[in-house]
Amino acid sequence: MGAIGRPMAAHVARAFETKVWNRTIERAASFAQEHGLRVAADPSELVSWADVIITCLPTSADVTAVAHGAAADWREGQLLVDATSGDPAEARELAAWLAARGVAFVDAPVSGGTTGAEAGNLTVMLGGEPPHVGRAETVVRPYSGKIRHVGPVGAGHALKAINNALLAVNIQAAGEGLAALVKLGVKGAVALEVINASSGYSNVSQNLIPERVLTRAWPRTFRLALLDKDVGVALKVLEDTGVPHDAISVAKQALGKARAVLGEEADHVELIKEIEKAAGVVIE
Repeated sequence: MGAIGRPMAAHVARAFETKVWNRTIERAASFAQEHGLRVAADPSELVSWADVIITCLPTSADVTAVAHGAAADWREGQLLVDATSGDPAEARELAAWLAARGVAFVDAPVSGGTTGAEAGNLTVMLGGEPPHVGRAETVVRPYSGKIRHVGPVGAGHALKAINNALLAVNIQAAGEGLAALVKLGVKGAVALEVINASSGYSNVSQNLIPERVLTRAWPRTFRLALLDKDVGVALKVLEDTGVPHDAISVAKQALGKARAVLGEEADHVELIKEIEKAAGVVIE
């Protein structure tokens, strides 16, 4: 249960009878004690107990491993709602595997960060067949501000990956542009004031850079490693659909280099640290 999954689970637990499981069992035990819930010993126990299972793991491969680990316990009529920022192709494969057992699948990745998760105001992108999506909407509503059925199985994961690729491109472009402006004598705060009143503004320029870079606070809310993974998924979506992907390819390369230097725990906005280092400047 991570920074986003834990508050999501708390909202679900307040709305429905809930049992929890986590690969780090201490996290599940702590959460269960806080909310008065029961802990499943393993995925098999959870699948045997629940009608609807919500997964929120780092990758689609992790979700598949958990689902296959409980292969003998799935039963007809169940629904798996996958809130992972996952891979569309892998989601389609898992959906087919579950369908052979009479189990429905809806991919349901979220956007809105830790603030949205804690407030129960996340945007949820649902991919699946309409009857199953209707059931999924009921389950995700407690932690959602906006819910949209965006297409068939895998469409939710594809949209989330593209959204995060746009985030990555924005971070890189804003970091590079601001570094150049500071070297030319423009204060970072002044540059952002103008940009945010002009056509180049984004969430990165309006919120992330003022709150994290100018302050040098660098809070860790979303790992750069996970953004790197998501951009890799987006790149694969573009390649598979035959769409040019120059900008996102460059962002993927930059994230990979920063991840190698900064490590697995670095926050996604810390990409700008590497831009500052290469430029020999501090954006402030």
